[in-house]
Amino acid sequence: MPSPRYSAFRVIREALAGNTGWRPAWRDPEPKPEYDVLIVGGGGHGLAAAYYLAKEHAITNVAVLEKGPIGLGNTGRNTTIVRSNYLLPQNHHFYEWSLKLWEGLEQDLNFNVMMSQRGVLNLVHSDAQMHAAARRGNAMRLSGIDAELLDRDAVRRFCPLLDMDNARFPIFGGLLQKRGGTARHDAVAWGFARAADARGVDIIQNCEVTGIDVADGRVTGVQTTRGPIRAKKIGLAVAGNISRLCQMAGLDIPVESHVLQAFVSEALKPLVDSVITFGVGHFYISQSDKGGLVFGGDIDGWNSYAQRGNLPIVEHVFAAGISMMPCLSRLRVLRQWGGVMDMTFDGSPIIGRTPIDGLYMSAGWCYGGFKATPASGWCHAYTIARDEPHALNAAFSLDRFRTGRVLDESGAGPFPWKQ
Repeated sequence: MPSPRYSAFRVIREALAGNTGWRPAWRDPEPKPEYDVLIVGGGGHGLAAAYYLAKEHAITNVAVLEKGPIGLGNTGRNTTIVRSNYLLPQNHHFYEWSLKLWEGLEQDLNFNVMMSQRGVLNLVHSDAQMHAAARRGNAMRLSGIDAELLDRDAVRRFCPLLDMDNARFPIFGGLLQKRGGTARHDAVAWGFARAADARGVDIIQNCEVTGIDVADGRVTGVQTTRGPIRAKKIGLAVAGNISRLCQMAGLDIPVESHVLQAFVSEALKPLVDSVITFGVGHFYISQSDKGGLVFGGDIDGWNSYAQRGNLPIVEHVFAAGISMMPCLSRLRVLRQWGGVMDMTFDGSPIIGRTPIDGLYMSAGWCYGGFKATPASGWCHAYTIARDEPHALNAAFSLDRFRTGRVLDESGAGPFPWKQ
């Protein structure tokens, strides 16, 4: 039985009782022979889909299958940034819905995901980029999304440590979304797992899917390392391994898998109190609650399923960071990690049905996976439950690559020349 509702009163009571009353946050059940819905992938997106299936659609005979312990995939391998500052209406409406879900997520899940709306500032470095930032900001504001165009002096006041007069990349201004920020990636997975479990969802860890059963054009179940499991509906949410899972069902999809590296520095006193992105160098940085600076850059540039990176990208990221903020040159980097990104060729995600009846997918997240977690799960659950997309994810169909209705969100696809 999972722990009761968390509260300040309960923390105090357990402290006085020697913390003997806490229970596991979620169960560790044996898989049943059959479920109404299987979600393959125990990261944030998969757990969110299972939670919203139970909460919004009263479908509780659901299992989440994860090949290891939950949360060890891309959910815990990112830079924790949350924002909705996209240009295309299909994207910024979707990510704005995600941001609204983020804003109430802690109360909804009864779990501290450490949501911090510290603001996201995108720097610009030329007149042309300033015009592009104004266009993006205007598109956001016309849709009711907050955006503020900052001039050079306003950027200097916002972050005095920036090198405003960099010889190669002088800062002309920036686009600020104050409601953007960061959240704790591990806590997001744990919070969704606990909340889904409380609504009856089975979370099956150490259960790798080795095959997807299809008969007469419809899924019937999966083969796993813990035996076969039957289901009439299967949702795939496996990030960079989506092409592998689809191939098990005989389905090829237009996705490439690339590694995206991230880094964290030694702990410092407060230095960066927002999220800042250095667009021309594709560098982004924030400061964690522990004091470490968290930063990252480009994808590694060639296809890979490995959760590790290469040294040229390390050099590029550090050089870009020092160009933006010279004081970073004195830092020591403590650790590095890599996440496997499933990159679509238009920079926008895929959420919806596949040509195989009963098989659904949430994939192709490019650089936007973590920030999309709540809305991805919400839309994936809606599509699975009703067998049709919601208006928020109708444009994110797999079929758009066949019909040519692509959503080219500039600078977000798998091509190095687009970064």
